Amino acid sequence: MSEVTVRALDGDGWNTYRRLRLAALQDAPDAFASSYDEESAYDEAFWRLRMGRSARLVAEVDGESVAIVSVGQASEHDVAELFGMWVEPAYRGKGVAWQLTQAAGEHARLTGQRAIKLWVSTDNGRAVAFFSSAGFRPADERRAMTNDADVEELAMVLPLGDDPGWVPTTTL
Repeated sequence: MSEVTVRALDGDGWNTYRRLRLAALQDAPDAFASSYDEESAYDEAFWRLRMGRSARLVAEVDGESVAIVSVGQASEHDVAELFGMWVEPAYRGKGVAWQLTQAAGEHARLTGQRAIKLWVSTDNGRAVAFFSSAGFRPADERRAMTNDADVEELAMVLPLGDDPGWVPTTTL
């Protein structure tokens, strides 16, 4: 596989974000707190507004956008939140999610955050294992999943800075 590059989308990248988000909703409809039918009806103004709420990082291979993750503000004032990660099926298991996760951590660190947090379904062992391998640690917080109250989510946190489990390799 060719080299993976990660870049932050600016406001004009709304259509790239829209395309990847809609693909994610079709591929994994139970993984997100929304639906393809709902979001495919949104207009350009909505997508542009959404772009301004969080950083949207896109992974590219040979100039093709193949994955997306968002980095926003967690409820704690100096903690970023990673959410909405999705990788096209053909690129899973090839280091793309790793590159996105590292870039999200670097983005958070450069914006003065002390940690990055995410929520993951306790039923998603593959994701829990992946984020653990990237240095995230389980937190004491749990909650019901937004779109399915029968499924529990676990908060995982990655300290940024001098934590030996984190070695940023991507510069945005």
